[in-house]
Amino acid sequence: MKNVDLGPIFIGGPDRCGKTTLQAFLTSHSRIAIPDVGSNMWTYFYGQYGDLGRPENFEACLAAMLSYKHVLFLNPDPGRIRAEFWAGEPTYGRLFALFHQHFAARVGKPRWGVQTGLIERYADRVFAAYPGAKMIHMIRDPRDRYQASLALWPNGRGRAGGASARWLYSMRLARRSRRRYPGQVHIVQYERLVRETEATLQEVCAFIGEDYEPAMLAMGGAPERRARLTRGREVDPTASPLSTEHIGLFRQRVPPAEIAFMQGILKKELAALGYTLEPVSLSPAQRLRLRLIDWPLNLARLGGWLAVEFLQQHDPARFGRRPDPRMIVEAEPAGAADRPAGTLDQTTIS
Repeated sequence: MKNVDLGPIFIGGPDRCGKTTLQAFLTSHSRIAIPDVGSNMWTYFYGQYGDLGRPENFEACLAAMLSYKHVLFLNPDPGRIRAEFWAGEPTYGRLFALFHQHFAARVGKPRWGVQTGLIERYADRVFAAYPGAKMIHMIRDPRDRYQASLALWPNGRGRAGGASARWLYSMRLARRSRRRYPGQVHIVQYERLVRETEATLQEVCAFIGEDYEPAMLAMGGAPERRARLTRGREVDPTASPLSTEHIGLFRQRVPPAEIAFMQGILKKELAALGYTLEPVSLSPAQRLRLRLIDWPLNLARLGGWLAVEFLQQHDPARFGRRPDPRMIVEAEPAGAADRPAGTLDQTTIS
């Protein structure tokens, strides 16, 4: 039996890098509870309401959290959270932990975890709040990550410049955290998770201090995720649901000029991670356009993304990130905030 006091588990990295897939494997462990939607508490609420030791600030923060669908997915009990929060140190870290501790207890597991895109932004604060925490950083070929992002958001404004900035920023933060917190940060490449699933999961379990459970491989604790990953394929019910079909799709689906830009900007990082450069064939006219228009434009997008990120990260009270309005629910009637846990209809969460 493992120590029940092991710290929480954080899964980070950019979007479309396999965080939800790893979450599905880990939440299939008998001791680990990680919600299948990212609660994004650090991203959208940390530092935005001032000192939580002031009751009015705490109530404003709690009200904002209770209006966010990803937090409501945890079926929180506001009355219990209030009581337990004021019984200890009034910090953001403690407040966030209470939601996840209660969720884990309700599903009967002793250890809680979180998956949140770019949680590595907050590594220093996370490890200060939870000294025993473990952070797993998912990384994927940035060209495939960009292709997967385009599939969901084809009209994204950042294009290859913003995608390169996001990936590079995340990768550098992961390496910094691994140096600063030895033994507490582990980098997992999506491609290896797909190709060597069991060996990778065994390493992850060793890293977080848990015994590997063979049943994890079948993703039994996340049947909906497994069904989605195996759609259209016949897969042994005891085997991993992962497939290599999504590796290398960028070659057919990302415009050559954007591949050329990403490879030019990320050349060293790609080589360090074992990703090979793709030969890119451009006509003379395309090369001229890349040099005069596409490259400067994407470089500006890269710089713009980093500039906005700097402001949001260093002054959350003024420039803090906000959830998509579609993820906000209307304020509840007076007294509804003290409803018991388990009364939220989770079908309303997308």
